[in-house]
Amino acid sequence: MKPSRLLLAWLGVLLVANLMLGSLDALGVALPQAVQSVAWGMLLAFLLLGALDAWRVRRLPSPSVRRQVPGSLPLGRWGEVRLDISHTYDRPLTLQVFDHVPDGLSFEDLAQTIELQPGQDSQLGYRLRPLRRGHFQWRHLEWLLPSPLGLWQQRRITDLDDATRVYPDFARLYGARLLAVDNWLSQMGVRQRPRRGQGLEFNQLREFREGDSLRQIDWKATARQRMPITREYQDERDQQIVFLIDCGRRMRSQDGDLAHFDHALNACLLLSYVALRQGDAVGLATFASEQQRFLAPVKGAAQLNVLLNAVYDLDSSQRPADYAAAAERLLARQKRRALVVLVTNLRDEDDEQLLAAVKRIGRHHRVLIASLREQVLDELRQAPVQTWQQALSYCGTIDYLNARTQLHERLSAHGVPVLDARPQELGAQLVTRYLSWKKAGTL
Repeated sequence: MKPSRLLLAWLGVLLVANLMLGSLDALGVALPQAVQSVAWGMLLAFLLLGALDAWRVRRLPSPSVRRQVPGSLPLGRWGEVRLDISHTYDRPLTLQVFDHVPDGLSFEDLAQTIELQPGQDSQLGYRLRPLRRGHFQWRHLEWLLPSPLGLWQQRRITDLDDATRVYPDFARLYGARLLAVDNWLSQMGVRQRPRRGQGLEFNQLREFREGDSLRQIDWKATARQRMPITREYQDERDQQIVFLIDCGRRMRSQDGDLAHFDHALNACLLLSYVALRQGDAVGLATFASEQQRFLAPVKGAAQLNVLLNAVYDLDSSQRPADYAAAAERLLARQKRRALVVLVTNLRDEDDEQLLAAVKRIGRHHRVLIASLREQVLDELRQAPVQTWQQALSYCGTIDYLNARTQLHERLSAHGVPVLDARPQELGAQLVTRYLSWKKAGTL
């Protein structure tokens, strides 16, 4: 309960009036006794009126409210929360509303002032934007309720539980919508006529068309049908992809609004979407995290939702990356040959341990290392050098990048492909590499 501006203003006027009357009396100015009595009577009456108004506001019932929260929100995108308010007041009432938004969600349009009309329900909304993934819980809603005479404002808390989940938003980063991803894949040639070659599976027989190779002709079928018949092939299906995701301290670097770990999840989910549409199975495994997670590769569009639910609350940790332990756990769980995409941030000190772990995985699976490169390294390398401090930063950056490049070259010399990409470009480069291996039949 706190006094309103109206109450403070009237109290100020009455107190000033009584002080002036007292000052005049002290100066010997004769005033009628009735004037002083009226002044003190007005002050006492106003105090009694204020006490009555405070009692009345305490007896007012709180409005009923229902919060409409989206069941899921994409990371970094604006969403809307609606508040449906009903009441039993018999007169118009203007009050302020503030929703207690969980930490990790930024918001706009709070607090709000709303006027409730008798016999009418009201609705208001505000916008929020998730800053991190995970599960978020609303607990309370706050009101600032005015008294009938407007002399007081009472603060009330309404218990109102709601929850939402914040998922990675890979579609926004790579085409805004999944439809845009489809168009992008079409432009990359996914819908082109399949070519016969190593690693491609037979699909069907059809009539010979202009542009078909003579090697595609099925001579037995041609003899039976007495017309040219060709064999049509399609890319191999039912292959398996496993993402081995580093959740350690190296993935906590920030590039733009997202950490490297969020960029890595977005890239893996984008490739998962593409691979599932190609008929392949997708799974994931994590290492260097508080909770080790493993999802066996599964085909079908429903697997994308399974992946989203598996990583929405996953976060990076302060632990170092233990590639040997990660390789051991992966080999114990993944028996069938698969494409293992190791997503991490390589350092020059990873040479021996990383190479041994990758070689061990490579005996049973095809391995691709996706190494994220900080955006600031490219900026420092391209920045003009004009001062001593800038020269030191430039030389340190070049030395670090050279050591990083040497590590990549050593891995490539041992037959381990490395994809060095900035976080924002990782998804597109992963899909490009996957599709090129898919077409070549070398996945």
